[in-house]
Amino acid sequence: MIKNFPFTRILGWSVSRWDTFTACKRQYFYQYYGKHDPENLLAISRLKELTSIPLEIGNVTHKILEILLHRLQISAVPIDENRLVDFAVHRMKLILKDKVFSEIHYGQLNSVDEENSILPKVQLALQNFVQGERLPWLFEKALATKDQWIIDPEGYGECRIGAVPEANDLGLKAYCKVDFLFPIGDELHIIDWKTGKKDDAKHTRQLRGYVAWAYSQFNREFSKIKPTVAYLLPEYQERSMLVSEDDIEVFTDAIKDETEEMYKYCADVNENIPLPKAEFEMTENRNICRFCNFRELCGR
Repeated sequence: MIKNFPFTRILGWSVSRWDTFTACKRQYFYQYYGKHDPENLLAISRLKELTSIPLEIGNVTHKILEILLHRLQISAVPIDENRLVDFAVHRMKLILKDKVFSEIHYGQLNSVDEENSILPKVQLALQNFVQGERLPWLFEKALATKDQWIIDPEGYGECRIGAVPEANDLGLKAYCKVDFLFPIGDELHIIDWKTGKKDDAKHTRQLRGYVAWAYSQFNREFSKIKPTVAYLLPEYQERSMLVSEDDIEVFTDAIKDETEEMYKYCADVNENIPLPKAEFEMTENRNICRFCNFRELCGR
């Protein structure tokens, strides 16, 4: 059972939030505080919903893997790859039905040919997983505890990092949502699916965040939590790591510093009310603007 934490308005750290904050403060404002710009509220809401071809390759793949894992909980019958391909086509169309692509909105493409630009990579990612060593390993090692699997849990993976119960310190709010967690013996295994490029620094932080989330939820020894990032493209590769208590202490200190930096842009920290938009400066790196959904609001 996933723990729920009492509601608070104070902001919560996440890898994506911090990455946005460091990339461009104005983008950060629009992404997280758009409701505080009533003049542009409708445009912000619309632009925030834009997606992209790379994002949807990852999104569709994640959704199908989620369904596949739930199917394994019900039946241990081997995966039929032909049926999986057909299912991917059907599910992709449902997922993308109402999506608006930034490539179309900003005139880079007249239309998105989903079956040629998205489906082949989704199919390759699924094929790599089905034909790799991880799936038979799951059949052999993990099916016995399938009732305890946690697959893309609801919510945002809220947890508390750096809590010190004996000092009545509840810790910092953070969001570290796992893709797939399952027990084997006294260990907890975590797998995070990736369809994009490798980014060792970012993905290491994510894995440490997942360990902190699992510790926050289950109070398991750090040495018993085994995180793995699974790269599905262009071929299947995994990177696992051991996370020690010292690693989590360093991670926690970094999260505290980064959270404090984001607090500086709040007029009211506890209520998570931002400073005026003008205080959120635009980046000088125009390459970041090329991939920002909100660039039309900045005249870029």
